[in-house]
Amino acid sequence: MINSCLYVHKRMILISVLIFILLIAYNTEADNELEFGSVAMDIPAVMHKRLNPLTRYLETSLSRKVSLKLSPNMGVAIREIALGSVDIAYLTPVAYLKAHEQGRVKLVAKTVTNGKASFQLMIVVRADSAIKSVAELAGKSFAFGDKRALLQRATVTAAGLQTEQFSEYRFLGHYDNIARAVVNGDFTAGILKDTMALKWQEKGLRIIYRSPQLPPYNIAASSKLDDKTLNALRQAFLALDVRNPDHLAIIKALDKKYDGFAPTSDAEYDVIRNMIKPFYSGVSVKHE
Repeated sequence: MINSCLYVHKRMILISVLIFILLIAYNTEADNELEFGSVAMDIPAVMHKRLNPLTRYLETSLSRKVSLKLSPNMGVAIREIALGSVDIAYLTPVAYLKAHEQGRVKLVAKTVTNGKASFQLMIVVRADSAIKSVAELAGKSFAFGDKRALLQRATVTAAGLQTEQFSEYRFLGHYDNIARAVVNGDFTAGILKDTMALKWQEKGLRIIYRSPQLPPYNIAASSKLDDKTLNALRQAFLALDVRNPDHLAIIKALDKKYDGFAPTSDAEYDVIRNMIKPFYSGVSVKHE
């Protein structure tokens, strides 16, 4: 009877030790996990499909778990990376600036599109329009994209025209909608990303203004992330090579126009800081 009790007691101790070890391992893994944030630029299912290959690649490169945490809107995405609720995030240029101002987030890398690590916004009119300059758009109608796309309005202001000077302006959502609306004559002019503007030059549009070269979408990291992990992340993103078929699939899943990632710095975003000052006073010129 005594031997039986001792056996049960030893077994209980062994089970307790095993549970304790498993709990430590679980907590260590949880502490070691990185959360990858992004606003849901597409529906969540599509956004997961776009980001999952990159997430899996980072897990392999960093030898630690990486999980996706999509935000319902850009405001939440900015707040989460600024507060450190997520470790890294895929952000627009303006979103990065706001997150940097709020939480000193750090840049990891910037995207490369069609061989360029920058982009331009362009104001377009119909190819047969008599309008040659932005100043001539005063009193005319204008098509913007997303109402939240601050940089589009900032570009028009930088070109020398206030939105109040248009006879009418509307937010049509996607660039395709803008291009079609101008070609069809629904609006006198509109604003497009460079790749779209150049594509529609052959379909009836003419470019009358080009913004300065602007830094693109980026990967940013929480200020809470340690330097070792930050450097490992940078190396992982910069190592993605379109000549490698596996890497090509990862890059194109995120965006078909992307060619990879390039080094970047906070100072590169000063051009956008200066452009959006009239619309967003919270962003100032401060470097890491």
